[in-house]
Order: sequence, then structure tokens, then C-alpha cells
Amino acid sequence: AAAAAAAAVAPAAAPAASPEAARLSVRPEPDGTAVTLDVSFWPQSDGLKHPLVLLAHGFGGSKDSVADQAKALQDRGYVVVTWSARGHGASGGRIHLNDPAYEIADARALLDAAAKRADVELDAAGDPRAGVLGGSYGGALGLMLAGADPRVDAVVSAITWNDLADAFFPQAALSAAPTTPAGRTPIATPGPFKQVWASTFFLGSLGSAARAGGGAPAATSCGRFDPTICRLFVQASETGTPSPALLALLRAHSPRPTLTRVTAPTMLVQGIADSLFGLDQADANAKALAAAGTPVAVRWSDGGHDGPSTHEAEETEAGYAWLDHYVRDKAPRTSAPPTEGFVYPTAANRRGQPSDLWSLPAYPGLGGSTVSTTTIPLATTRGGMVHPPGGQPAALVAVPALSALGGGALSTYQIAALPGQSTALDTDPVEKGVTVVGSPTVRLTLTADTPTVTLFASLWRLNGDQPVLPNALVAPIRVPVTPGKPTTVTVSLPAATYEMPTGSRWRVLLTTTESTYSNDRTPSRVIVEAAAQLSVPTSVGAPLGGGSAGGPDTETVIAASVLAALLVLAAVSALLRRRRRRLEPSRPDLADVPLVVDSLVKTYADGHRAVDDVSWRAEKGQVVGLLGPNGAGKTTTMRMVMGLISSDSGSVHVLGEPVHAGAPVLGRVGALIEGPGFLPHLTGRANLEAYWAATGRAPEEARFDEALDVAALGGAVDRPVKSYSHGMKQRLGIAQAMLGMPDLLILDEPTNGLDPPQIAAMRPILRRYAETGRTVVVSSHLLAEVEMTCTHVVVMHAGRVITQGAVADLVDSNDTTIVDLADGVAPDRLAAEAAALRSRDGIGDVRVETPTRLVVVADVPRAEVVLAAVEAGLPVVGVSSRRHLEEVFLGVISTAQGGTGTGSDDTSGSSMIERLRQVRAR
Repeated sequence: AAAAAAAAVAPAAAPAASPEAARLSVRPEPDGTAVTLDVSFWPQSDGLKHPLVLLAHGFGGSKDSVADQAKALQDRGYVVVTWSARGHGASGGRIHLNDPAYEIADARALLDAAAKRADVELDAAGDPRAGVLGGSYGGALGLMLAGADPRVDAVVSAITWNDLADAFFPQAALSAAPTTPAGRTPIATPGPFKQVWASTFFLGSLGSAARAGGGAPAATSCGRFDPTICRLFVQASETGTPSPALLALLRAHSPRPTLTRVTAPTMLVQGIADSLFGLDQADANAKALAAAGTPVAVRWSDGGHDGPSTHEAEETEAGYAWLDHYVRDKAPRTSAPPTEGFVYPTAANRRGQPSDLWSLPAYPGLGGSTVSTTTIPLATTRGGMVHPPGGQPAALVAVPALSALGGGALSTYQIAALPGQSTALDTDPVEKGVTVVGSPTVRLTLTADTPTVTLFASLWRLNGDQPVLPNALVAPIRVPVTPGKPTTVTVSLPAATYEMPTGSRWRVLLTTTESTYSNDRTPSRVIVEAAAQLSVPTSVGAPLGGGSAGGPDTETVIAASVLAALLVLAAVSALLRRRRRRLEPSRPDLADVPLVVDSLVKTYADGHRAVDDVSWRAEKGQVVGLLGPNGAGKTTTMRMVMGLISSDSGSVHVLGEPVHAGAPVLGRVGALIEGPGFLPHLTGRANLEAYWAATGRAPEEARFDEALDVAALGGAVDRPVKSYSHGMKQRLGIAQAMLGMPDLLILDEPTNGLDPPQIAAMRPILRRYAETGRTVVVSSHLLAEVEMTCTHVVVMHAGRVITQGAVADLVDSNDTTIVDLADGVAPDRLAAEAAALRSRDGIGDVRVETPTRLVVVADVPRAEVVLAAVEAGLPVVGVSSRRHLEEVFLGVISTAQGGTGTGSDDTSGSSMIERLRQVRAR
């Protein structure tokens, strides 16, 4: 309905004009280095004046990352400005993390430049009619620009932060802390350092440096970061503790200080699947804007930095409608907003099924007097745990991007609740089903032998004997205490939506470590005592589009951390590519083909094309070997086959279904890519059980005994993996890939680290596996093993397939004669006789392969070749036409390197020999 209404009032569009590239000089760097921004104006061609949208990209991206959104907004009648932020893409300068004096000043300069254009509508001289739209890094810029420049008329800000210090050193809300108008407590005692995400930021900077054009400074170990920011972050990474200077800088580079000056109506969108900027950050933004009297709407998404949204189209349209209403149509700030005040998802499904959407007239906040609460009694109220020396091993709960791989259904409890390092507080069965939307709370009394307690809290559903993690999030808690004396606090658990049906039981899991954070190194002991109940804020919502919220007896639970996500605006190009891959159609005509790779292309940021138009397929019952020298593109291809990375173009279908990150069909694929990864403190058996539990499938489907037979570890299977040799870990990795006996098994260098007897034992296992109607794909450089194991091969070189076919066809040739000789022929004589044979008519080449073998390439019948060898006095004891796969491989690779290969898929024996002839002739 919103889309139809927007279309009805949109002006008739003139033919879209091409974007105009420009360079804009902005403030120099602190050292005086001149800076220009790489800018594109997306104009209108009808000769009229049009409203303006500044479209900002995400961290590590560029103006190209948002080109699709720019075109869509241009089609709606806007002049659009896109630019590569300072330190990104082909723009000059360093990354200052949205410094008001640099990145925000740059955006103000863009407004100045746009106001001078003939096609931009003005509210006053130098004041364009303008909206700002962006996600993540660009979302914070939009809020900060609106606080710094009153010319902004509306903002749509997605998956972004309120206080960057709070985001990187988070502290779960504690009831003892006083609140501010923004609803959060400034960090007095910083929380644990979110080190994995901080490292990702620096990797994004390095990637941006690699893609930079001539105007960018040279990349360093800090990428293109400002040296001061780099130094302060490196110090924090080394110590796990932020300096006062870093905290002050991060707070200043945040929307928080300027939100009281924002007058532009603002739509906030934040994701549940977001371990970087949680719902608490958007809640703080919403409360500050509301306190300033600014019109604000909040929308949650089941996506975020950790995964794509299942409602991307609706979120896109809501953001565009917001801009249309306040910018294009000039609705007053006091008018009714074009969207619901608050929208949130429930029943989020990370495997691609859309969640249900619900709405309320206004955003209720994260708790307090505006929200009622429901309580669930706790059956377990006491526990103890230790923090290990050095902070290792660390629990694994909040893994960035876990949601994109199916986090909503994963159960990783065995690697989250490490023995002795965790405490579980379980509830009684829920008496009346509710839906929690936000942050449940629990009151804890903590007693420790150190002056500070650091814990990580997560909420699990007890699904029989296997707890399930609905949302891959943790709430970090750092509490100053007096050693030996109890301290009581009320802790807010991770904000998200949780379905709590009648009769379900829930677990508050407390751990002393978390692998994505910088953990304390000092050992400690902690005793936990909990109050008698878990509290969840509740409210009644309506299904989006009208109606009741599931009937008069159903309550919808709304709680502390809320906000929304407009992931279409997340200007992270990787997510956009992932979305395009997800839209690849099913292929019913390929439903019986285990794997089809069609026209795959992958080019990395430095311009290197690792995979160039690669196509091949693997049929049922085949063992397919993927061969090629180092750098041929084998591993990149296999990673795209598994959905681990996206392609630039082309497709992968498994049993007719398209492959992308988290695709359901990947449940029918087992894989070992780039070596195995295991939890070193768990046994081999426990690692396999934890992996299988993470799939959400029944234990009896795993067929553990068959997989352990493959591993052949004997009693070592019940020893910690840290005691395993490399070969033992490799065998365990192969066994893990075979769990559940998947239809397609993909193994990258499976014999790496195995000794000869183990390699020999692996051959019949793979052959028997395929003989059951399944399919195996093996990447290897051991050509003899491939020849003895595989039924088919695909040979790659320089990113392309240069030949493929059945092994039996490739190694056989009517034009080649293998002449086996008795021992004892002198080398000089053998060389002379080979030269004499080579001079005979019809014989193209004679090669001495070993002291007892000649390889003869000839156009004459094989009998004449043998007769010539006997007449020469050579002791012939055997004759055959079969070559080794190594000869085929080296021949086609040499041809490709020599520039005569065509990239054809011709696999006939005669064509292969012709290529060998050409190589040898040169």
C-alpha cells in the first residue's frame, strides 16, 4: 500500500540522466595534506528543480557501494549525491571515524556544493531541500550531520551507533546506574573490549586502502586510519583496556553529543542480528531525539551486521516513504508520519523464511513506567564459576555473522557453556505464552575474590537436553565489587525478540569469558545468586497491516532494547552481493544433479581475477578431482561453491537449489575447506557432537559410528584435540564433513598431513561413498592419488578451466605408446635409440620417462612402433597406451602457460597429445 501511494504522487520521471563524476576539495589533513573527495551527482534531466538526498555508504565501502540505491532514488525524482568518504575508495585523506571536523564537515561541504546546482530545489539561498540516508558508518554520519547542520530536512539512519565508546566497550545496563535523557549511562568503568569487531574495522580500512586510487595515501599497518586513532586502538588491543583519550575520541565521534540539536524527522532502523551495534544503541538515539521533540519512528529488522533481513523490500520502501513525506512532499514536522511509530519482527528465521511483523503506534522504549512486565519464576538460583588464568579457553557465543549462517536455529551450547566457566539459571515452564521483544532482566548477587567481576550473559531455550540459542548475542557485564562481599545488580539481557510458548523453559547462561571480546587475564572465582524470577517487559502489538495480535489472550512482550533495521541501506557491499545471490532462482531441471558451477567470476579488491568464467558439474556416483597449480583458483571456487564468499557473477546450484550464505540446501553438503577447525580443549568425539548439535538435526541422523570409522582415531577420539597431530586433526575433519552422510561431499586437500598408509586407506572410503549414489569433490595437488581415487577431473589454470573429463579418457590415447623395457639398458644407449626412433617417419616424439620406459608419440600403428624398438635391439617387455594423469596435467598446464591453450573443454586423447606435441616442438 505504501509503495502504491508513493507511486501515485511521484512526479512523472524524465529519462534518467547518467551520474556526473566530480572532485570536491575539502579540509586538508592535520599534517596539511590536501584532500579531495570522489563524488557523483545523480541529476534530473527535465529542467526542473528537485529535492536532494545525500546517500552515505558503510565502512570500508565507497560511492559504488550505494549506486543501486542512488538509481532508485533518482527514479523517484531526487537529485542524489554519492561520495566515497574521506579515506575510502578513490577519495583522499585518512579515516577519522566520523570526526565532526572532517567527515561531518565534508558532508556539509557537499550540501554547499549541491545548493549551487541548477536542478536542486532550495528552501532558501544556500539551503537545499535535503534528506540524508545511510547505514552503519553512513547512518551515524546522517544523524551527526543533522545535528550539525539545520539544512537537513529528514534522516533515515540504519544499523548504527549512539556512542562509539559504548559500542566497542559495552556494559550491559545495570539498575544501580543513573540514567541520562538518552537512556544510557556514560561509561565510567568501560566494559570488555569488542576486539573481533575492532579488528574487522581495521581490515575494512586495509581493504579500502587496497582499492584506493591515486589520490589515496599509501596503505600502512593501520590501513588508511588517522595515526592517532590507530595508535589508541592498537593500545587498547594490546591491553584490553581503553585509554581516557580513546574513550573521549570515540564519544566525540558519535551522534550522542549532537542529538539534542537534531530537528529533522528521523527514522531509525536497527537489527536484531547485530553483535556490533545492538538495539541498545538505537534505543539511546530514539530517546534522545524524542526528548528534543524530534519526530522519530523506529523499525526493527531480523537482519543487521550479522546477517541479511528477510524484509528488505518493506524496509527499503519505509525509508523511501519517510523521505518522500518530509523532503519531497514537504510535510510539516507536526504531521502524521508516513509509517508506523514502531515495527518489530517475531519468529525470525535465519534460514531465509520471512519473520512476522508487528506494529505499535509509538516506540515504547526499553522498559520503565511505559511498559508493563511479566515474570517467569527461576528454578535454579545459585551457581559458581571460575575465570581461567589468561582468559583461555574462551566461550563462543556471540560470533559475528553467525546469524547469516543460520544462527537463529543453531545450538552451540557445548562451546558456550565451558565446564567450570559458566553458570546456568533455569526457569520454570512458562505458564502463558508470550513474545519477548527487547531485553529481559534478572537480578543477581555476585561475590568474587577480585575487585572486578566480568561476565557475559545470554538467553537460551531449553529444547529437551539440548539448549538452543535463538539470537547469537551476549550482554557483557563488568561490576566493581569488594572482594569477598556480595554486590547486587539488575542486569539487562541481550535485546532481541524471543518466542516463549506455553510450557517452554529458558536458561540464563553466565560465562566468565567470550571469544569475541578481550578477556581478563587474571584468574578469579565468582559465586552467583539470582532473585526468584526473570522479568520481561510486555506490550500488545498488532500484525502489520491491521488486525489483532493473535487473539485476545495473546500478549506481545516488548522490552528494554529496541530498534529497527533498514538493511537495504546497509552500505556494506558484501551484504548487497549476498542479497543478489539469494535471489538466484531454483532450477528444477537440475534437481538430480548434485553440483552445477556455471560461469563463476570472482575478482578481488586488488583487481586480481581469481576465477574467470568457470563452469563444470559433478554427477551422482562421481568422485571429481579439482586440479591446478597454486593460484589456479581452486580454493576460491570451492569457497563460492559453499557460499562462504559471493561471486561477482555466475551461479552455483546444488540439487537444483541456488547456493548462498545460509542456504538451506547446504544442509545436504559436507565440507572440509582450508583445513579443519576444532575447539582444542574438547575431545574429538565432543567436537563432532558439538558440530552436529549446531545443525539442529536429530542426533540419530549423524551416524557418528560411521564417521568415527573414517577418522580411525581409536581411543584418541576421547582425548582433547589439542593433543592431536596434524594428520589426526585432518582425519577428524574429514569425519566431521561426512556426518549425516550428505549428498555432496567437498574436500579441500583431504590427504594433507596423512601418511602413505592413511592416504591409501582413504581411497576406497571415498570411492564407496560415491558408489552409494552420492558425490565427492576433491581438490588436491597429489596427482597420483587423484588418478587412483577420482573418476573425473577438472583442471584449472590462472582462474580458468582448461580441460575436464573422465580420468579413463584423459589418460588413454591411441596416439601414444608406452614401451616398457627390461632392466640394464645403459643410459647412453637408451638415449641414442630414442633419438634414432625419433627420426623415423610417422614418429613425432620419443621421451625417456625412466631407465625402463619410453613414451612414444606417433601417427603410425602401435605395432610398427614396437617393431622399430625391437629392431633397434631394445629389450621390450611390455606395451600399453595408458599415460599417467601427471603427464596429462603437466601437458595442458604447459600449453596454457605457453599461450597456445584455448581454454576449450576438448578432452579427447588425440587433442591432448597434439597439445603435448606443440609444447615439445617449442
